[in-house]
Amino acid sequence: MSKYYIPGFGRLDETSGFTKIEGCGDGKFISGKDGVTAIYRTGDKKVELICFAKRTLAYVHSAVGHSAYYPLHAVKKDSVSAVLMDLDGTTVRSEEFWIWIIEKTVSSMMDNPGFSLTNQDIPFVSGHSVTEHLKYCIDKYCPEKSMEKAREFYFYHTRQEMQNIVEGKGRKNAFIPNHGVKEFLLRLKEKKIKIGLVTSGLYEKAYPEILSAFQTLKMGDPKEFYDCIITAGTPLGQGDAGTLGELEAKPHPWLYAECASVGLGIPFADRGHVLGIEDSGAGVSSIRLAGYYTVGIGGGNIKESGTLGMCNAYCETFDEILELIRSA
Repeated sequence: MSKYYIPGFGRLDETSGFTKIEGCGDGKFISGKDGVTAIYRTGDKKVELICFAKRTLAYVHSAVGHSAYYPLHAVKKDSVSAVLMDLDGTTVRSEEFWIWIIEKTVSSMMDNPGFSLTNQDIPFVSGHSVTEHLKYCIDKYCPEKSMEKAREFYFYHTRQEMQNIVEGKGRKNAFIPNHGVKEFLLRLKEKKIKIGLVTSGLYEKAYPEILSAFQTLKMGDPKEFYDCIITAGTPLGQGDAGTLGELEAKPHPWLYAECASVGLGIPFADRGHVLGIEDSGAGVSSIRLAGYYTVGIGGGNIKESGTLGMCNAYCETFDEILELIRSA
């Protein structure tokens, strides 16, 4: 793909992972009609950019039928006063653990103890909401099964394994702090930069992760360290009240928007002072659609998922990100 300029976004080239398409996923917009100049889609097919002469809309596809449009806002990087960070893959290495839980869930649904996911499945069972992970697996492996049954198995395995970990008899090395994350977080604190933790994970699975990591790093209580922690809330279940966490999860912008605007009190007009860090395709799309400077970090699926174009910058290490912050 040669370079294309997208209003409010910037330029795309052959490294972006985006492809040019003729029509929007829901059929509402067609390239060359009603003022639409072009439409581009991320490699993971989760986000489409509908371009007009002076503005761009982002269409976020939902596997569970609640897609949405968002205006795309221009991003700039001023002096950084807040850093928003993803949990799984960015702060803590735990993707393998949660993919394993998905695998156990599908195994139970199929009553097949020998079931295993394939390498081709990985981009679809990491980085999104639990519901979307399960929807993908149901569609591919057991279409006769219900989402209700899948969620029942998923939370059974999750609660069992989390309890095993708390009791010291769970899966070894389930939650490993990312290399250099302790030094990075402490440097941000030294600079008086606010820090927000943002995850599409439900609270009951996300908080034990970060607590375990902080214990490993000897950093105390994460609730006292972070200026804001945003999770997908609590799961819907029989007799339990749930939240919107499954519908508003990444790549929708709401978790990051809530962390910065509500949790850290940074007005949208001051969004140039906010920098977000993610290792997944869904994550970088979420930050970018929220209007914040988006930094992809190596080790995840950004390049593989075809979402590199969502990043304002891409770094392999936290030291490189610190250099970005210094240069702002």
